[in-house]
Amino acid sequence: MNNRVVITGLGIVSSNGINLTQFKEAIKNGVSGIRYDQQLEALKFSCQISGKPDLTDEIIQAAFTELELKSLESTAIVYGVIAALEAWKDAGLSIENNEDPDWESGTIFGTGTSGIDKIRSSIYKVDDLQVRRLGSTAVAQTMASGVSAFIGGKLGLGNQITTNSSACTTGTESVLMAYERIKSGQATRMLAGSSTDSGPYIWGGFDAMRVCTNKHNHEPEKGSRPMSASASGFVPSSGAGALVLESLESALKRGAKIYAEVLGGNVNSGGQRGLGTMTAPNPVAVQRCITDAIKNAGITSKDIDVINGHLTATSKDSLEIENWSKALNRSGKDFPYINSLKGMIGHPLSAAGSMECVASVLQLADDFIFPNINCEDLHPEIKNIIDPDCIPTKLINKELTILAKANFGFGDVNACVIFKKFKKQ
Repeated sequence: MNNRVVITGLGIVSSNGINLTQFKEAIKNGVSGIRYDQQLEALKFSCQISGKPDLTDEIIQAAFTELELKSLESTAIVYGVIAALEAWKDAGLSIENNEDPDWESGTIFGTGTSGIDKIRSSIYKVDDLQVRRLGSTAVAQTMASGVSAFIGGKLGLGNQITTNSSACTTGTESVLMAYERIKSGQATRMLAGSSTDSGPYIWGGFDAMRVCTNKHNHEPEKGSRPMSASASGFVPSSGAGALVLESLESALKRGAKIYAEVLGGNVNSGGQRGLGTMTAPNPVAVQRCITDAIKNAGITSKDIDVINGHLTATSKDSLEIENWSKALNRSGKDFPYINSLKGMIGHPLSAAGSMECVASVLQLADDFIFPNINCEDLHPEIKNIIDPDCIPTKLINKELTILAKANFGFGDVNACVIFKKFKKQ
């Protein structure tokens, strides 16, 4: 089979917006969600700012039962479930307690780690010879697939239920995996997305690696600076993004609103060969990922109106722009518009791809390009490759047709997906 696949629902939990309405307004207006983090200062982190969603008890209680909340410590599960439920409802789908599962629907919801705080508290109990006090929820919260298991149970999903994990590419990879399952006819709809744990126990390793900025602790909102000459490392953050993918036939049959169509994409690895390492991308692989994604989507590089990049506010930003330019064979004024969400929300690690996919789809659906903040001092190496006007610092309202979204992650892994504005033919 070769089903067309569309996006009918979106959900988000972000530091600059804990629902779709808030998030869209924030990204259109360049609103940062990065704040001073007192806990990081107390723990003597070099980077003392972060981007954490500000969830109220009311929001959390609406997504979980009282029993589930008794010992729920995994923020990856909390963020993921809330974003997933919003996407499901946004797609116009009901949550029913039927006896039979929904055999046509499933989820691929990724994460990097789950329940770091739960693991920590569990270790203390085991070390204190109190293993029987761990309780019945320790396993569900600390296994990587806990987030997809929670989502599958809440929605009664009967198709594939799984969690993928591929560093920063996790969310974009989940969208492509869901796309392939629907395209092949193995599912009618799939909830794709990813989430990440929050706090010092997940961010500490990156701070120790000195890849997080320490120069903007006194001005948090200016800390994340993708493509900037004064960028000094990424700002750690957290959250979740969720997208409902569905066969076009099903979406039309039930009269669902359609945000965009997924044309295709590609995932690959540089194999940590050549210039590729555990922490550095192999440029050949990055360029190949992009060109193969374009080929798989059945378009040409000239068709791309805008790129939503990975662009983490590290020394690799200039290399990413160079890779895009070589892969597309476009430079100077001919280069597409490009933006980075991380200037506003920091780097949410395994949640990055899904949260950025939500932002990408919103841009296509509503014909706008959100501004890049904190890159008024554009890096000179980037200026030598593309025209500065291709990196907007103010909101642009412009009719869009095709957007390319990519992420490049730890372990030399890459993912690129091509979205298109949906038009009935």
